[in-house]
Amino acid sequence: MRFIHALLLLATLLLGGCASNPMQVAASQTIAAPTDKTAQVVFMRSSFVGSAINASVYDVTNDELVFIGIMANGTKLSYQTAPGKRRFMVVSEAADFMEADLAGGLTYYSMVTPRMGAWKARFSLWPIKKSAPAEFHQGMADFKSWREGTQLVGMTPAAQQWFQANRADIEAKRKEYLVVWQRKSPSELQERTLGRNDGRRD
Repeated sequence: MRFIHALLLLATLLLGGCASNPMQVAASQTIAAPTDKTAQVVFMRSSFVGSAINASVYDVTNDELVFIGIMANGTKLSYQTAPGKRRFMVVSEAADFMEADLAGGLTYYSMVTPRMGAWKARFSLWPIKKSAPAEFHQGMADFKSWREGTQLVGMTPAAQQWFQANRADIEAKRKEYLVVWQRKSPSELQERTLGRNDGRRD
């Protein structure tokens, strides 16, 4: 069954071609450190699988919908916010989430990873933890290449227009898939949570 899904995904990518990203590559690729009154999350994406499909990322804390940006493969987003507990969401064919408990003055990292959908890639948000045995952690050999090998992109009017045109569909997916998310066990949620100690002073 997974093989059939892979063939369907490949056919979709070949027929559909590469999706264009309305975000703009930042003139400066240096990410400024947050102040002690803010926390920063850097979302990174680097995977051949699903590389022709864009994913959009949001802050959905307290059921709000804050548009962070659209990610093509090989890009990253930087998002500064108030410290404390946050919930983030990634959307493509479906929606998935990540919890966070952020401390001021620190930068946190998350990977946007593809998974098989019915007709195209879906995406998940994974926290990059401080150390093993997490699925993604800062001790991995790939961590340096993810940080240095992805391009920082920023918001544009075209991206904002895309968000407004698709907002109703995004809200519907948030509500539908949040129910699934809330069924996860405490241990499953812990695996998908950025903890306060996972931050860095870069």
